[in-house]
Amino acid sequence: MAIKSEIDSLRQGFLEYIEIERGRSVKTVENYDHYLNRFFQQQNIRKVSDITERSVRDFRLWLNRQNATKNINGRLTAGTIKKRTQNYYLIALRSFLKFLLKKGYKVLAPDQIELAKVPERSIDLITAEELRRIMDGPRGSDVKNLRDKAVLELLFSTGLRVSELCALDRDLDLSRGEFAIRGKGEKVRVVFISESAKKALNEYLEKRDDMDEAMFVQVAGKGGKDLLKKRESIRLTPRSVERIVRFYATKAGISKKVTPHIIRHSFATDLLSNGADLRSVQALLGHANITTTQVYTHVTDRHLKEIHKKFHDKNS
Repeated sequence: MAIKSEIDSLRQGFLEYIEIERGRSVKTVENYDHYLNRFFQQQNIRKVSDITERSVRDFRLWLNRQNATKNINGRLTAGTIKKRTQNYYLIALRSFLKFLLKKGYKVLAPDQIELAKVPERSIDLITAEELRRIMDGPRGSDVKNLRDKAVLELLFSTGLRVSELCALDRDLDLSRGEFAIRGKGEKVRVVFISESAKKALNEYLEKRDDMDEAMFVQVAGKGGKDLLKKRESIRLTPRSVERIVRFYATKAGISKKVTPHIIRHSFATDLLSNGADLRSVQALLGHANITTTQVYTHVTDRHLKEIHKKFHDKNS
């Protein structure tokens, strides 16, 4: 059996620390493991003292020159790794170095690793009219249409992430019009349900004839009931919800790609354009940092155009 190097043992301790002590999700832990492993392997890091300004700089150069395949409108094109993605590697390394400092190791100062400058993130949006057409898409009284209606209404009413929506169980108490959700980093927040979302959920749940604990489940197609019975769980997956949203966007005649996350954007921009403050929207979205929410500030600044038009250069 191969003997673990010093750095491998410390990496394992770090991953356990961020999962248990910092409450990071399993997916985040897996990502950090990937980022660190790539650095260690590419720079042949075997011990703490191997992590130097030079090794980090060489790794950054190597990352910057790597080819990456991108999917643009269904076509694969070659390019380099995005600066934002490169920063993920550096963030993982900085966190690892902070962990080592806490353990008493003499290491490269984490703040010496500067992140690459990235362009301000833009967000994909749909208009209020486009959103209305999507929401009006499910029309029937069968369980599938009622489920899809409830999914769309709940996404827009709460701003839930698609993973959070899929994790909901049907024993959720809807009577108070609010419930607690455990989101990213195991952080708990309260979300609120509109009357239309509550109505859609109740109509869907009343129509259900299965005993699955999940709030949203797969619906059997023609002759597919026996197939579903054989499955351990028929809970909807994030991919399934993405397909539902895409279907109704296409049905609404919207050519751009619409995802559950775009409906989450619509939730945030709707609140801000109607006067909500950024801190409140941050809490409702479950963002750990206000800078993540600030991507929506263009909405709050929308009135500036009207002010400029009304008051500027009146003497001309």
